[in-house]
Amino acid sequence: MKAIKIKKNGGPEVLNLEEINLNKPIKNEVLIEHSAIGLNYIDTYHRSGLYPLTMPSGLGMEASGTIKEVGPDVSDFSVGDKISYAGVPLGAYSTHRIYSTKNLVKVPKEINLEIAASIMTKGLTTFYLLHKTYPVKQGETILFHAAAGGVGQIFCQWAKSLGCTVIGTVGSDEKINIAKKNGCDVVINYRKEDFVKKVMELTNGKGLSVVYDGVGKSTFEKSTECLKTRGMMISFGNASGPLDPINVPKTLQPKGLFFVRPSMGQYLNTKEELNEASKMLFEKISSGKVKVDIFKKYKLEDVQQAHTDLESRKIIGPAVIIP
Repeated sequence: MKAIKIKKNGGPEVLNLEEINLNKPIKNEVLIEHSAIGLNYIDTYHRSGLYPLTMPSGLGMEASGTIKEVGPDVSDFSVGDKISYAGVPLGAYSTHRIYSTKNLVKVPKEINLEIAASIMTKGLTTFYLLHKTYPVKQGETILFHAAAGGVGQIFCQWAKSLGCTVIGTVGSDEKINIAKKNGCDVVINYRKEDFVKKVMELTNGKGLSVVYDGVGKSTFEKSTECLKTRGMMISFGNASGPLDPINVPKTLQPKGLFFVRPSMGQYLNTKEELNEASKMLFEKISSGKVKVDIFKKYKLEDVQQAHTDLESRKIIGPAVIIP
């Protein structure tokens, strides 16, 4: 059995493939043989130290596979079940692992395990953003940054299936068609065009009720300018760097804006919440309302290259590691 471990923060070079020995699963645990591991931008935050970890540490938040052994008192899962998961503790970058049943979901037989591994984090994030953090309404116009990215491709399709008009931003002309293919009604290259001006034109000067921003530092201020009175600014990522301290009197107070920094742990903390979210995610995929095409597959031993590609924006769709 093998796993990727890091002993210190740094660039992709700190990712080491090691031989591991696993104990037997104990109460409420199972042994999983991974079929595919999801590759997410947040993995680079953990590796670099932006999100601090206790060292040494595993890496990776999501995977799919088959249960090979169950611990005592496990009644809701059996050997042979196809499963997937997303969340902490980290350690998905491995061929096998012991994992608590609390965060596991069964994968319907019609869904490929590579697809399941590639969309758990992105899909569950999309679920809570659209249905919990700010429950969108049919006919509502919303703005999503990095619409051609991993979460964006899932999010924009899902939002479109709910009857939203989706405005997406991208960082290059090459990504415009990707965003349109995945559900965006309007796509703005924010490097060439002032997205605030465009949003105001599209909304007849009224602004938006909500902005979903996983980019962070470079888009925050202008995103708040796109909002109407009592609008909600949802910041859920740091692709361009962490936010500067917010000047509340200047940024939020004039329009009475709401600001929220959500995460999966706040919305998927119980088995009931997780089952609700995963059921809806799998239904969206089974129905074809959310289509997933794996952009690239990496071997576990090539994880350094995978992180290099992530950070250089070479991955323009869901990607997986095959152990």
